[in-house]
Amino acid sequence: MLKEFRDFIAKGNVLDMAIGVVMASAFTAIVDSLVADIIMPIVGAAMGSTDFSSIVLSLGPVDLMVGNFIQAVFTFLIIALVLFFVMKAVATLKSNFVAEEEEEEEEVDAQEVLLTEIRDLLKDQQK
Repeated sequence: MLKEFRDFIAKGNVLDMAIGVVMASAFTAIVDSLVADIIMPIVGAAMGSTDFSSIVLSLGPVDLMVGNFIQAVFTFLIIALVLFFVMKAVATLKSNFVAEEEEEEEEVDAQEVLLTEIRDLLKDQQK
């Protein structure tokens, strides 16, 4: 059973997932800083405050922390927007890379055709 567990951990998928989680944590710190240090001061200048946590809706004995929810939604939307732009950039780079590889393959194929023709001509001349 220990060997099976070791084999499972050694598979690339588990390691890829672990690296993804670590990268996501680092990326979250960057986006949190972007929201807290750059975007929210601009929102605060426009709205008068950057802290929405003080917005509370009281329904009798229950206090609904609407401000915290607004802050969480705003942070989520910023993270989703940043991830969208990152994924678009990666897709663009990937498609450009694939197009370059296809061009290289076409060049190799053209060379192979030419070399095949030369080989066949040389065979015909030897006969």
